[in-house]
Amino acid sequence: MRQPLIVGLGRSGAGLHLHVLRNLARDPRDARTPPLWTGPVIAVDPRPDAAAGLPPGQVTLTGTLDAACSLLGPAPAVVHVCTPPATRRTVLEELAVRGFQDLVVEKPLAADATELAAIERLRLRYGLRIAVVAPWLAAELTHRLRLLIASGRLGRLRALRVAQHKPRFLRSLRPDDGHPTAFDVEMPHSLGLVLDLAGPARPTGAAVTDLRCGPEVRPRMGSARLDLCHTGGVSTRVVSDLAAPVRERSVTLTFERGVAVAHYPLSDADDHAQLIVGDGPPEVFRDDALLAFLRRTYTRFAATPPGGARARDDFALHADVVRLLDQAKRHCAGRAGEPRGGGDDLNTKERTADVRV
Repeated sequence: MRQPLIVGLGRSGAGLHLHVLRNLARDPRDARTPPLWTGPVIAVDPRPDAAAGLPPGQVTLTGTLDAACSLLGPAPAVVHVCTPPATRRTVLEELAVRGFQDLVVEKPLAADATELAAIERLRLRYGLRIAVVAPWLAAELTHRLRLLIASGRLGRLRALRVAQHKPRFLRSLRPDDGHPTAFDVEMPHSLGLVLDLAGPARPTGAAVTDLRCGPEVRPRMGSARLDLCHTGGVSTRVVSDLAAPVRERSVTLTFERGVAVAHYPLSDADDHAQLIVGDGPPEVFRDDALLAFLRRTYTRFAATPPGGARARDDFALHADVVRLLDQAKRHCAGRAGEPRGGGDDLNTKERTADVRV
């Protein structure tokens, strides 16, 4: 039986992982099914008030990884790494040298290509089994999109357009946010999705803007855009606006003979997805993708004991996501100009880069 260890009780650790783990322990599909993990949940966070607001007894908080190791050894542990991407390599190395192998790592896998190479070396040296948090890849909605593409019902897939918008002023303007650019916040989800649906790709354009709120400015945390050309001929545009007045998580698929629009759940407040194919009515269904992702991940880890063969994972895909984002950020760095005209342009015109790569 496995036991969770959460490193970092911020928004993702406390607000998402801990909540979903509780639901995962009580599988609603079959009351006779043994739980995938046992408790208590151990957490590492140096802030003394990190567990403030959580129900009493929900988590055992420790201030250091060594203190957590005195309560939970590496063998039964599944470690949820919920720290910012800028500290990813350091945290993974500290876990690896202590013998932890089964890791659930928040996206993105690394902050840049250099950090990715270091993590790849750690993975090989210590036999790490890394599952990058990718709920969209485990979502029922994505499964239906795969089936739609494979069926040929609307002909060949020609283009993908992803919109990931949400107002993120409070977190982005904090000095300890930990995300260097708007490319690092939402785009890792959608890039993993488009690579899964349309195959490998190369970047053809990129743009980024600052986040502004009155006199406050956070460089390169406003909006981001990335254009891709897939090896199979599909073109993709991903746009993420962290200064948007409303939330949106949608994917538009353009086929030879029609269009499909997929709407992913906007938050953990409502887990319903919608799919509209052609002129048909919306298909509405529940889609708790993070729960599905963690169930699949714990099941994979349980199938092969620590020290055994590496469980099948999507590491290569997430490594490609990091490389694409790294190329986009490097080409946008230090370049000025305005995005080209068109309905998908980013809405802040100051400190903008638009390049062909």
